[in-house]
Amino acid sequence: MSEPTQNLKKTALHAAHLRAGARMVPFGGWDMPVQYSGILEEHKTVRSSSGIFDISHMGEFSVRGSGATAWLNGLVTNDVSKLQVGQGQYSLMLNDHGGVIDDLIYYRTGAEDFFLVVNASKISEDAEWLRSKAGSDIEFSDHSDLVSAIALQGPQARWALAKAVPGAPLPARFSVADFQWGSVPLRIARTGYTGEDGVELFFPNDDAEKVWDALISAGAKPIGLGARDTLRLEACYPLNGQDLTPDTTPIEAGLSFAVNLDKGHFTGRDKLAEQKASGTQKKLVAFALTGKGAPPRPHHPVYLGEEKIGEVTSGTFCPTLAKGAGLALISSAHASVGQQLELLIRDQRVPIVIEKKPLYKSPSL
Repeated sequence: MSEPTQNLKKTALHAAHLRAGARMVPFGGWDMPVQYSGILEEHKTVRSSSGIFDISHMGEFSVRGSGATAWLNGLVTNDVSKLQVGQGQYSLMLNDHGGVIDDLIYYRTGAEDFFLVVNASKISEDAEWLRSKAGSDIEFSDHSDLVSAIALQGPQARWALAKAVPGAPLPARFSVADFQWGSVPLRIARTGYTGEDGVELFFPNDDAEKVWDALISAGAKPIGLGARDTLRLEACYPLNGQDLTPDTTPIEAGLSFAVNLDKGHFTGRDKLAEQKASGTQKKLVAFALTGKGAPPRPHHPVYLGEEKIGEVTSGTFCPTLAKGAGLALISSAHASVGQQLELLIRDQRVPIVIEKKPLYKSPSL
């Protein structure tokens, strides 16, 4: 059932989306643009030139204090202590059973200062979780209601940034830099959720339209949530709440690269160590249709013969691949690349094959 429009939050760019002709939809409690010119065209724009996404609905936290590094390291899967000032990491926060509370990116902005970016639907839960773990030596702040953010993505993103914000630094991948653009304080990070190069810009809400308009004037096109989903799926980036859940561990999700078991204790570590040693019963895999068929969707069951071995967690028609594809959580025994399986879509069996991740890799990365 759709959320009542009057109860939805609006980003500082809401009016700009309406002027650009966006079709708005409820998303995680926010009124967000799902498309402007069309999902297919917007997808191709990001793969070929540059597009901008309003990501102001995401959460921004800061953590500082004399013990901030050690404290944060006990709550996430990656090794915070390895970061130099200006560097960032992809990581996960887990419950006591190793399931995913949220996946996030954080940056070391000082010796004991960190900037965290979390998923929109998890802001309150993450903030409550972190506050409940903080001692007197930790200063935790939630800036989510004060900060707007834009993701600039695509092979021409760096040139669009240089044109829109002359003199702006281009950080290394998974790094962050601060820059004063006239009266606008910008925090520029370089990660991405599309499989293309690009940056994320963070700034005060009052400056949102100024930054947005400058990027459009530099040639970037507005892109909605629809294309964001097809882009991230081709790159096999998981979506929290679909591909990542409190019942799925990072090992099962294929995110071992973001797990450091050698750093010492962190919440959820025992379960991950057990799975690392003994293996898992289920695994998140990438797949593609091998013939024609309706696009796969979440919860479509996956079969090997007459045995149901899992279900789709994310699926759609992927424009770059020109076929249906997605991610599925299935029995590890049948999760090898090249394995032939079937989906049940609209009461019809549709053949699929397990593919190597990612399904698409940008030549510019």
